[in-house]
Order: sequence, then structure tokens, then C-alpha cells
Amino acid sequence: MTGASRVGAVLSLTGPLSRFGTQAADGLRVGMDLLGAPAPVLVDDAGEPGRVAPTLDVLAGSCDLLLGPYGTSTARAAARWARESGRFVWNHGGAGDRVQGAAPGRVVSVLTPTSGYAGAFVRYLAREHPGTPLRLVPGRGGFGRQVVAGAREAAARAGVTVVDEGPGALFLAGSFDEDVDAVNRLPTGADRPVVVGTVAAGVREFGRAAHDPDGVFGVAQWVPGAPGTPEVGPDEATFLDRYRAATGTGPDYPAVQAAATAAIALHCASVAGSTDPGALWAAATALRTTTLYGAFAIDPVTGTQTGHGTTLVRWRDGRMSPV
Repeated sequence: MTGASRVGAVLSLTGPLSRFGTQAADGLRVGMDLLGAPAPVLVDDAGEPGRVAPTLDVLAGSCDLLLGPYGTSTARAAARWARESGRFVWNHGGAGDRVQGAAPGRVVSVLTPTSGYAGAFVRYLAREHPGTPLRLVPGRGGFGRQVVAGAREAAARAGVTVVDEGPGALFLAGSFDEDVDAVNRLPTGADRPVVVGTVAAGVREFGRAAHDPDGVFGVAQWVPGAPGTPEVGPDEATFLDRYRAATGTGPDYPAVQAAATAAIALHCASVAGSTDPGALWAAATALRTTTLYGAFAIDPVTGTQTGHGTTLVRWRDGRMSPV
């Protein structure tokens, strides 16, 4: 089944999310090649939610397995399409909790949900800077509000006091551009927060966009250096070598999570012997495994990812490293 199944994906190859959508596209091409599967069919949504459903309609006519877009708003549109059409979508790019649970039986998510994004940062703060209050700043959209809501719950569990203003630690949860702009406007010297963390600092692009990234903590869905050999899909070293050969640079997590999602989708289709939504759902809910992206397990009722966790990273000398 794996060799015959064709993967199609709707991605932001242009528009405001193109820096991530094009990485996902490159990751899919490399991942499919390493698996010996047909090249993926990729269609651009330009980051516009209104273009997602028509694009999936087109892909559904020629592809056996469908991957959704990168981004919460576009992934929400894909989940709505899956629910209304009765088709099945593999979610590699929509972290929102409501997105991940929007279409049980029709959407399976591979990435950590937004409510779990900031947990590693909060635990680090409680351990290394006990008693330091934390200020949480969401961006304009629902993504940031969900990250902040999860951070508040994590802070309550860790005994970290959350404040609305004043000195202490700061965690930013906006879009990439919002986070970079906020970091670039932070004061220096004694007025700077004791610890600064952002969602955006979890990708390598942050090092080029921020004026002074050193010392900033980030939240990453994936960083290279995972131990062990994955049970499903290509191993990390092989993927990294092939990705660099194909693109001239190393991948960020959007490329890896897309490749891992396609590997999971192909594996489930092979186990089920079918691409029928019910068969894919049964195979996915029973699966507990690992890929080069990390652990995989889903909630059997909602399809929300429960096995994969984020990694806390810190920028130092222009490079980010796991904490």
C-alpha cells in the first residue's frame, strides 16, 4: 500500500506563511524520496483560509492521503473541510488545541498542541529562577491566546506567579514577526527582563531576524540531535544529509514535522491496507511509535497529539541549542 499511495498537501508556498510552507514542501519532497514513495502533490493556499477547501477538493481527486496546511487559521479550515466532506486530513501544521480536536475521526495531529508550548519554559523558570514573576504577552490571534492559557496552567502547577506588568521574566506568544519585533524593542541593561522566551525563537530564522538573539529562549517542536533510531520513516542523519543536499541548508521543524507526518500517514495506510477514513483512524489511534520528529501518540477520542513534546532552546553566540 505504501508504494502506491500518493500524498497531496496544501501549503503556503506564497504569502505570509511562505517561509514555513516552503520548508514543509522541501521536507515532504525529501521524505517521500527517502521512503521510495511517489513525489508529493503540492498546491499553494497563499496562507488564505478561504483557499484551503477548494484546494483540498482538487487534491482529493488525485491523492490517496491528504496533508493539511501550515498555520492555525488555515489548518482550521482544513479540519472543517474534513468534517464536512467526510475525508481524512493529516495535520502537521496546525497546533491550536481547538484545531486538533475539531474533527474526531477525520483529523490526526502530529505536532504538540499550543496548550503545551510554554510548559518547558515555565518549568525552567521555576527551577533556575525561583520566585521570579512571569509576564505573558500573546499576539493578536487565537494561537497566542491559547499558548498563554496553557502557560498560565503550567505556571500554576509549577508555583510561578503570573503578573500583568513589571520586572521579571517575559514570554512572548505571537506570530513570528510579532515576536521578533517585540524582542527587537526590548530595553537593554537593568530594565531588560531577567529571562526572555518566545515561540519564534524556536526556529533558525530568528537568529537572522532578531537584532540580538543571544540569551533568548525559544520553544521548538523539533531540534536536531534526537537519540536512537526512529521506528517509522527515515532516520535523522539521513534526512538531514539529503535535505542539505537538496536545499543547501538545514531544516527547521516545519520541514521535519511534514516529513514525519507523511511517513506516519503512509505507515497507517500500509497497516490498514486501505485509505478509508475509518481504517486510517483505527490504525492511527492504535499507534504508539517514533519518527525522526519524536514520539507519536494521539488521543483516541479527539485525534489530538499526546506523545510529542516541545524542546526548550536558548540562543548563544548566534546559534540555538537545546537547554
